[in-house]
Amino acid sequence: MWFFEDIKVGQRREVGSFTFTADAIKKFAAQFDPQRFHLDEEEGRKSLFGGLAASGWHVGSVCMKLLVADGQRLSAEAAARGEKLGIWGPSPGFRELRWIKPVLAGDTISFASEVEQLRISEQRPEWGILQVRNTGTNQRGELAFSVLATAFVPLRNSNP
Repeated sequence: MWFFEDIKVGQRREVGSFTFTADAIKKFAAQFDPQRFHLDEEEGRKSLFGGLAASGWHVGSVCMKLLVADGQRLSAEAAARGEKLGIWGPSPGFRELRWIKPVLAGDTISFASEVEQLRISEQRPEWGILQVRNTGTNQRGELAFSVLATAFVPLRNSNP
């Protein structure tokens, strides 16, 4: 991945898309969020969602999977070019998690990540702190998911 100095506010990357099938929604829900409107089409139709709805945690998990896969792809490409890779640190958390529109069976959500803020850590000056807005937009162009995530990113000339 990149070093702190390589990242700019406003930088955006499309990380991929995922189609939420009824089977995938039910499988995730059965294991992690067994609510009626995630498990049964009729219950979903009778709910405020109006159809079988993916768990918000499912949507967030898919976003995370695509972010990691895209980061691995970019790292492999950079390594193949002989570039030094920045090994990112942990995330101290996230804020502003919003499930804006229901994600229904058959919806395809496209995920993106945009840098909103960069700063050097006061307590760990060898690390930068990155805030990105991760979003998911459905096939109709409607924003369905949003979260503001934070990560530690190494400075180029540090040895974290």
